Amino acid sequence: MTEKSKKIVLMFIGWFFVGLGGVGVVLPVLPTTPFLLISLWAFSQSSDRFHDWLYHHKLFGPPLQEWSKYGVIPLRAKVFSIGTMAISATLVVLFSNVPWYGLSGMLALMAVGAGFILTRPSKRPSVPTKDVPPVS
Repeated sequence: MTEKSKKIVLMFIGWFFVGLGGVGVVLPVLPTTPFLLISLWAFSQSSDRFHDWLYHHKLFGPPLQEWSKYGVIPLRAKVFSIGTMAISATLVVLFSNVPWYGLSGMLALMAVGAGFILTRPSKRPSVPTKDVPPVS
């Protein structure tokens, strides 16, 4: 694959996931930030202009910056992600004919994903004040 065709494919991927992220703003069933993170990565490989545009966007930029700088996953996103995983796992276990090893693999992958999500901070770290005496 030539460098130019690689950039075109990555630009397509970036815009595709920006579109999905935009739909996720309106539909609560789609997660916005993960799609925008994929877009940001694709643009970082293909277009500095679009990468900077997305990173500094009025609506989309702040969660991307929080993730980039501090690894923050907001509490609302954590609750939604873990809740969606729990509902999905319950439905698959109760209403599918997936063999036990398939269920075990699915549940293990969900546990790894949930562990990652839960170990990320929900807020940016507070900046400690320097040499400020306590108020008496």
